[in-house]
Amino acid sequence: MYELEEYVTANITKLEKEKLGMKKYSGELQELKTEYFDNHMSGGQIEKMKKQMERGRRDLRRMRRKNAVIRWSSAAAACVALFILLPNTSAGAAHAMSRIPILGRLVEVVTYRDYSYEDDRHSAQIRVPEIVLKLPEGGENPDSEVRDTMKKTAEEINAQMKEISDQLIAEFEEGLQYEEGYQDMIVDSEIIGSTEDYFTLKLICYQGAGSGAEWDYYYTVSLNTGKRLSLSDLFEEGADFITPVSENIKDQMRAQMAEDESKIYWVDNTDIPEWNFESITEETSFYLNGEGNLVICFNEGDVAPMYMGCVEFVIPKEAVESIMRQTDNM
Repeated sequence: MYELEEYVTANITKLEKEKLGMKKYSGELQELKTEYFDNHMSGGQIEKMKKQMERGRRDLRRMRRKNAVIRWSSAAAACVALFILLPNTSAGAAHAMSRIPILGRLVEVVTYRDYSYEDDRHSAQIRVPEIVLKLPEGGENPDSEVRDTMKKTAEEINAQMKEISDQLIAEFEEGLQYEEGYQDMIVDSEIIGSTEDYFTLKLICYQGAGSGAEWDYYYTVSLNTGKRLSLSDLFEEGADFITPVSENIKDQMRAQMAEDESKIYWVDNTDIPEWNFESITEETSFYLNGEGNLVICFNEGDVAPMYMGCVEFVIPKEAVESIMRQTDNM
């Protein structure tokens, strides 16, 4: 009975955590879970539950693959057959096969590496982006100092993204050696908050093996200076931005929980106070949205239970406008 309970809990938790679709199963599985723990499940119901979980698992895997194909179908090299391994380590070839929209007068983002694999138990769709300097066609050339800074910034960000993706690919290939188990891995990217003054490249990582988890990396770059922006760069020197931003996030957490009982954040928790969110740090992930608002980002499990996924909080301008720098001074 204990082993069955472990099986029930682990598999339901997995399905409830999935981020890429098939949410319709969560209600059905929750009903079965309730029946089980109320000691009302017959042997037939237990078998029904197991079959439902297996069906949900298969459909979730199919949905993840379908979503990945939809997102990436515009790339010239997106047509990948099943049961093959397709690494692409040539930056030059990758540039030719996928150009993401141009960001501004200095840079563009291209696909550096496209890695795909699929069989009955394993699936990987990994597209590694790369920031490259854009050579202007006519018109005024960008300031040489800004161009040199941007080149250095791009090299540093590209090296970090390559290191992250190489580690994930190594973990995935290690998992191929085992005869039992399943694994899914997705690495994707998105350009968010792009304006004439800055852009943010978001690197999205998903890994599933028993349960699924997503975590993201944010790279915000000033197109005026070529620098990668840190959180402190957004504010006047010496200003205390941590307190007002943290307090605003807590207020948003409380308001969301009061409005929607399905939302849970670790704030004001008297049972396990050590879990409570206290404040952001200078290393907390962020980006600036199209309206110029600061958006604070947390990965799964940082400030809420895993089922809440990656969460974001848009900080209203009035909460920090007195201490924020002008965009062209960042």
